[in-house]
Amino acid sequence: MRSVASILHLDLDAFFAAVEQRDKPSLRGRPVIVGGIGPRGVVSTASYEARAFGARSAMPTSEARRRCPAGTAFLGGRFAAYRRSSAVVMELLRELSPVVEQVSVDEAYVDLAAGDDLDLSPEGTRTLTECLLARIERETGGLTASAGIASSKMLAKIASELDKPNGLVVIDPGRELEVIAPLSVRALGGVGPATADRLRGFGVETVAHLRRMTVPDLVSIFGESHGRGLHRLARAQDDRPVVVEREAKSVSAEETFEVDITDRARLRAELARLAEGVCRRLTSQAAFARTVTLKVRHPDFSLQTRAATLGHATDQPHHVTELAVSLLDGIDVSGGLRLIGVGVSGFTPHAQDEFDLGLAASAPRTHRDRDYEAGAADLASAPMVSTSAQPEGISLWRTGADICHQDHGPGWVWGSGRGRVTVRFEGPLTAPGPVRTFAADDPLLEPADPPHWIDPSEESA
Repeated sequence: MRSVASILHLDLDAFFAAVEQRDKPSLRGRPVIVGGIGPRGVVSTASYEARAFGARSAMPTSEARRRCPAGTAFLGGRFAAYRRSSAVVMELLRELSPVVEQVSVDEAYVDLAAGDDLDLSPEGTRTLTECLLARIERETGGLTASAGIASSKMLAKIASELDKPNGLVVIDPGRELEVIAPLSVRALGGVGPATADRLRGFGVETVAHLRRMTVPDLVSIFGESHGRGLHRLARAQDDRPVVVEREAKSVSAEETFEVDITDRARLRAELARLAEGVCRRLTSQAAFARTVTLKVRHPDFSLQTRAATLGHATDQPHHVTELAVSLLDGIDVSGGLRLIGVGVSGFTPHAQDEFDLGLAASAPRTHRDRDYEAGAADLASAPMVSTSAQPEGISLWRTGADICHQDHGPGWVWGSGRGRVTVRFEGPLTAPGPVRTFAADDPLLEPADPPHWIDPSEESA
């Protein structure tokens, strides 16, 4: 740890959902879910209004639909819009310091000590960060962020979580152990759900409880590396530097079993769990991947890897799981496996809508499809319409996507199904707009770029 609190962690609040609410004024103050909207979709981001009903990231979209009320917006991602807003924020961070470690599209560390003549006193860092947060809100059209400042990366990240949304917490040097002691062990970066469950079995719920465990005890439970790592984390020992990293070329996750596993059903379940984590990281980077790699280690420590490439890029866990399982089917597991892992690579900023069409075509009709048939006049107050099957030859408009009509102007896809598309004509600089329905193949409709959130007259002033 450093002797001064000079590491800033910044996390944009409910980022994907907040961008949607900024660009779609009719959704402001309403629950918004961004992610996979098909029958096997997963929530990427839930707005704070949706979180009030129990929706959260990584939850199956079907579960979020059950929890959230009528009128909740379920939208596919608009990664061009997210990257544009992210670029504005990252540039503001680089004005503070040349050393910015961008973790994902909505999260970064900043080494304030590398900035020019910055006041690194507790009052000074608080003042400059308050100014930063105000600039972010102003220059992104209303997006907010939470920030933490501390003497290490681990503590800065913990601090940024303590007062969400739109909060700022500074952990003064010397108070690190006092601040983290009452927190859940899940607040520590190296403690996931499985580790937390095992610790709970030993009566360990908080960081203070974990600090009472000895190194031998932790090593006997979690192994040499993980056990010693937990001992250090409980004592806030983190000397990792803030580094300007090159863009990741792959994302992977793996699990080492305590006992060699021969049961293919259990191995498939483990692949599904790992794929969920990998795809969450993909989504946080606003990226899609085409290549899936399976890694297994046998009892004799021999290692096998298999890889295959999809015909489309994806960030959906079930796509990754299906391909990983097919790769596993070609491996002999009769002697057991001691490790299994999943990785993805071949990144691209776009997915192919044709694949989403295939998912939608297999989905049963829902009450939301029936709501659609009631007519466009009812859609302004009805639940968000899910995509459903389209007649062959008619393209599927993705819910939430930017669209433009040659006569009515820009808007976004409110819903689509049964050969029609409903558009809400509004943007970040307008009042909530009207809703109109068109044939899905209307030649006056075309995809549009994300809207600008700054009035041109103000930009030139």
